[in-house]
Amino acid sequence: MKEKKIRHVAIIMDGNGRWAERHGLPKTEGHRRGANQVSVILEAAQEAGIEFLTLYAFSTENWKRSAQEVSALMRLMEKFLDEKIPELMEKNVRLRAIGRLDDLPVNVRSKLFRAIEATRENSAGTLIFALSYGGRAEIVDGVNRYLEEAWKSGRKPAKLTEESFRNCLYAPDVPDPELMIRTSGELRISNFLLWQLSYSEFYVTDTLWPDFGREEFFAALESFEKRERRFGGRLK
Repeated sequence: MKEKKIRHVAIIMDGNGRWAERHGLPKTEGHRRGANQVSVILEAAQEAGIEFLTLYAFSTENWKRSAQEVSALMRLMEKFLDEKIPELMEKNVRLRAIGRLDDLPVNVRSKLFRAIEATRENSAGTLIFALSYGGRAEIVDGVNRYLEEAWKSGRKPAKLTEESFRNCLYAPDVPDPELMIRTSGELRISNFLLWQLSYSEFYVTDTLWPDFGREEFFAALESFEKRERRFGGRLK
């Protein structure tokens, strides 16, 4: 079987809270352990030659969680940015972020933008955090951006095509994921990359994110290799 090239893997990192409950620990410890797994999977992705790794870190719906949990998650993001940027520089990995970033606390947003700028020239892979992200929000924001640009230019909006609409998305230069992984066994995409996942292959595992390591990551890649991708057509 001819090896299929995977450029982009997207992951819904689910199960931090359940992991903490199973171990009799507070949810914050589950989130902390989950954050540590990012380095493990990033290293595995680089080893596999993956160019883009998108991680669903915080959704638009996550703002509905308790103020205590949201604050803990924001502090964890700050800590990650403080501690992991030297690692990204060493690995030559570029950091990017998609979502309604203006909704993030000022201190988190400031550190995030500094990290993005510091790693801008890195070329051995791209780590993308989906933060305050929702697939529906991205589509709505894209349409509004298109209309606003048309209004500012004084021209009548032209009829959108799939290609012209893609240019309105948060990261139009990033290829669609070939593979989407979801941990914790839930069988839904939870408003994640609704446009981009149209023809992605899905890999769902019961493993909770803090326990999801390199062996299962490579198992997901192996599963992808066995798939027949038809994109709505038929194989001859």
